[in-house]
Amino acid sequence: MAMAGFALDDRQRLDWLRLIRSESIGPRTFRTLVNRFGGAAGALEALPQLGRQAGRTLRLCTPAEAEREFEALHRRGAHLIALGEAAYPVPLQAIDSAPPLIAIEGDPAVLGRPCVALVGSRNASAAGLKFTATLARELGEAGFVVVSGLARGIDTSAHQASLESGTIAVLAGGLDEVYPPQNIPLLDRIRGRGAALSEMPLGWVPRGRDFPRRNRLVSGLALGTVVVEAARKSGSLITARFANEQGRQVFAVPGSPLDPRAEGGNHLIREGAILCAETAHVVDVLAPMLRQGDLFGSAPILAREEAGTEPRKEALWDELDLPEILPAPKLELEREPISQEGHVEDAPRRRLLDLIGATPTALDDLVRASGQPVREVSRIVLELELEGMVQRHAGGALSRST
Repeated sequence: MAMAGFALDDRQRLDWLRLIRSESIGPRTFRTLVNRFGGAAGALEALPQLGRQAGRTLRLCTPAEAEREFEALHRRGAHLIALGEAAYPVPLQAIDSAPPLIAIEGDPAVLGRPCVALVGSRNASAAGLKFTATLARELGEAGFVVVSGLARGIDTSAHQASLESGTIAVLAGGLDEVYPPQNIPLLDRIRGRGAALSEMPLGWVPRGRDFPRRNRLVSGLALGTVVVEAARKSGSLITARFANEQGRQVFAVPGSPLDPRAEGGNHLIREGAILCAETAHVVDVLAPMLRQGDLFGSAPILAREEAGTEPRKEALWDELDLPEILPAPKLELEREPISQEGHVEDAPRRRLLDLIGATPTALDDLVRASGQPVREVSRIVLELELEGMVQRHAGGALSRST
């Protein structure tokens, strides 16, 4: 929990910002150095010598650079909250890689409310989007803030459905570098009733390993994480893994074994995640925890992958090698190239085919999810039927052909 009465003054906040923005300083290194040298100022003084001892010349963030970031955040109306301060989210503070500083735009009050993370496929099915919207809306009605990563698909549906009740968008880049760009209008609406959160500096364009970094914050803010649709190598499973390691509840929505987007969720259930087929399955687990104050101690531990089966991994931070510091977590990074966002995948035909899964979906739901006119959707559906790629069921519902 937040330390009673703890608050940084302007000079300390500047020193904290300089330290975390300096080369080879990650959350663990930051905490170790502050504890060893009695504060960020002492750590900054000692850092050049520590770098030389490690055979490196480290670049320190200058006071002018930190002041420019402060001023830019202030112009945006953003808040910079330090680990341990009253406004810092208690669940996030409990993880071992909690960011020393988080930048917030919007209403900081939502950070003090209980949160549930909803994550899943970028190329979600219409059924998955519809279930996500229902889940997000009903979780909001039950008093929970919905957290997600502002990605296409499931994330977008979760944010949209929880705008009125409160939602937090966690960004992989700086607060001014929104990805994907088409969600900029959505983020503007989120700031009105909820919050945007980032640990990265303004101007930071997200790279591959910034997305798993973001995912640890999505799960770290929440009491539980729900995976709606995810392939076996989806970044959503990285979020579920973080949630598991953080001692949080992991839920998964089951799906057809014929739909690759259900493989990840079905796998999580097999490994011990809680099956989620309706909102009550989440609320019934989390509500008693809130009443009892047992927020992080009762989550079941999922089975781990067998040794030797995991793909090549990369560290999430390049941290200074100090003997007191555990190595940064290593994960297989998300490989979806950013430059491809909004190209072939978003063509009307490809988009509609992505929305049709193994679960029969009504034509009206496809029209709403695709944003295309009814006539255009009907034309594309007819083409797909003639090509044998989709099949029609009783009542006109559509599914992928098997």
